[in-house]
Amino acid sequence: MKSIINMLSGKILALVVIFLFYIITPTAQSAEKPKNIRLYVMDCGVILYNNLQKFGYKPGEIHPTNLSDGCYLIVHPTKGTLLWDTGVIADNLWGKDGIPPKKLYAEGTIPLNKQLAQIGYKPDDITYVSVSHSHWDHISNLYQFAGDTWLTSRYTHDKLLSQDPPETTDPSMFTALKNTKTITLLDNVNYDVFGDGSVTIIPTPGHTPDSRVLMVKLHNTGPVILSGDLYHFVADLKSNNTQNNEDRPTSLASRKKIQTLLKQVHGHLWINHDYNTFQQLKKEPAYYD
Repeated sequence: MKSIINMLSGKILALVVIFLFYIITPTAQSAEKPKNIRLYVMDCGVILYNNLQKFGYKPGEIHPTNLSDGCYLIVHPTKGTLLWDTGVIADNLWGKDGIPPKKLYAEGTIPLNKQLAQIGYKPDDITYVSVSHSHWDHISNLYQFAGDTWLTSRYTHDKLLSQDPPETTDPSMFTALKNTKTITLLDNVNYDVFGDGSVTIIPTPGHTPDSRVLMVKLHNTGPVILSGDLYHFVADLKSNNTQNNEDRPTSLASRKKIQTLLKQVHGHLWINHDYNTFQQLKKEPAYYD
């Protein structure tokens, strides 16, 4: 009888251990449904410059000379998600060794997929994907979101799916997007992503003909405008420097429009490529709301 009791006690103890394992051990991160709109910041690479002459700056005027490269996930409480910009280094360039890959003058930091997973999302879970413009440092992971709805200008759509895509890319990078569901963003017309005024894509031509910024109205943080490449550095706010290959008068007109808007809404401007500013932003899985 004693041996039977000991055997049963051992089994009960084992079951208790298993039960405690399941209730104490953390499970895989799953997406949390927020009460307010959330804005997650993801580090999607670094662009390695030795000098910034192409942006109108002399040696020593800007330090460091590297440019940050962000991706942003906006989560609406009831109407889905928007991924804004997709990074400079494609996830498929990462090897199993985890060493950050390089492509020309850019280097990876953390795979975009890994950062999304920390928040509880896979590419197919995203409702909408959009990019600020069609340059290579914003579009490298677009291929992963072919199952989502692509918010895009006709210019970017046709450029990426042409036989003459942006520099450092090739047509095969965008083949997956050919049959993607798309919503065409009209020139000079704001686009209300979720239909309630909370997230708005705003045309700011100049850097490219169809460049855009994104305004996100956050409950606690207040309105935030994600700059795309309307600005590259905080110093641009004083110098009004622009990149030497863009339409300067049009860029300056777009900047004036956004500065007026910032004053109207009492908003914050986050300059995507300003390395020092970007490093100060909290990154996923932390968020702004």
